[in-house]
Amino acid sequence: MLSEPAQRAETQGAGEFSAGFGAQAGPLFFFTAIFFLNFIARVILSPLLPTVEKELAISHGQAGFFFFLISAGYLTGLLASGFLSSRSTHRRTIAISGTGVGLTLFLLAASNSLWLMRAGLYGLGFAAGLYMPSAIATITALVERRHWGKAIAIHELAPNLAFFAGPFVAELFLARATWRAALATLGFVSIAITMAYWRFGSGGYFAGQSPASRAFGALLRTPAFWIMLILFGMGVSSTVGIYAMLPLYLVSERDFEPSWANTVTALSRSYGPIFGILGGWASDRLGPKRTMVTSLAITGILTLLLGLAPNGWMSPAVILQPAFAVWFFPAGFAALAVLAPPQARNLAVGFTIPFGYLIGGGAIPTLIGVTGDAQLFWCGFALTGILVTAAAVLALSLRLPPQAH
Repeated sequence: MLSEPAQRAETQGAGEFSAGFGAQAGPLFFFTAIFFLNFIARVILSPLLPTVEKELAISHGQAGFFFFLISAGYLTGLLASGFLSSRSTHRRTIAISGTGVGLTLFLLAASNSLWLMRAGLYGLGFAAGLYMPSAIATITALVERRHWGKAIAIHELAPNLAFFAGPFVAELFLARATWRAALATLGFVSIAITMAYWRFGSGGYFAGQSPASRAFGALLRTPAFWIMLILFGMGVSSTVGIYAMLPLYLVSERDFEPSWANTVTALSRSYGPIFGILGGWASDRLGPKRTMVTSLAITGILTLLLGLAPNGWMSPAVILQPAFAVWFFPAGFAALAVLAPPQARNLAVGFTIPFGYLIGGGAIPTLIGVTGDAQLFWCGFALTGILVTAAAVLALSLRLPPQAH
């Protein structure tokens, strides 16, 4: 446990440390490993979905609803995170999240009914949702403000690597075992990584703010906060939402072989870690607002092409679509961090990400699934592209505190 002076120093965050970024970056890799397991546990269902859909004999719409359940649980977990961290510490909240993810993956691997599957997916989302507010609060307390973009970009390597690795992990288990074995293995690794963090990791030895605090009321009165809710919804739509339904779309609508659909989906995320780091650099150099506008505008146009491009151009369109989508999150989290004081950053994250994942990770996959049932799969992707492009226009009206530029 940190001493009281050390805890106060940890929570100050912005500009209070003189060490270079390299000296501050070490603890970030532990958080990145935890976040990787947290994220791949939620997205690996996408490449497994054609197999799961056949085994459970469900429709495209019912399959898309799985992601809505994960997102609904994720929303609940994010909202509950503030209450939990305010009564314990961010460190303990992170540990509970990682352990919960592992246990719910075991439940999903053993499920033998559709209702148990649905309950497990909601539980998975809930456990995963506890993590992010405490992680961002801890990271921004450990690292100087001028390095936030780079620090968050390192943390955001996790979803980019998960997007890339997910299809390959799925193919490995589908070829040699079952989708249930894939989930059980990820559950074991999640618990192991969490135990290692609890024993050897650093940071998070302080409590967060409760949603019942005055800080939450002040946050709700900030116009930029409401704009960020919408921007995160579209940012998640362009990454998680598209990724969730892409293999099913390629197989069902575009006549791709399942193995090639998973391969091209994985290839589309292969450069994500590099572009994510570039996004963090762009956020530190250009400012969060400009970076978010650029990301959403380019990604919206490329997402539109997923619905409109002919089959011959579909593989290049899939590979290019997420190129600038990953730029959004380092800039988005940096913007959220300057909207709230250090002790209340968990609230800014905890009430923005739920909306983002409910829309982008729940409503959008469900919408795309419904259009697929109506034989209009392409329309769901095209509509998502239009919405993401519109969000870029909205981002132009965002006003952040001067230190964010």
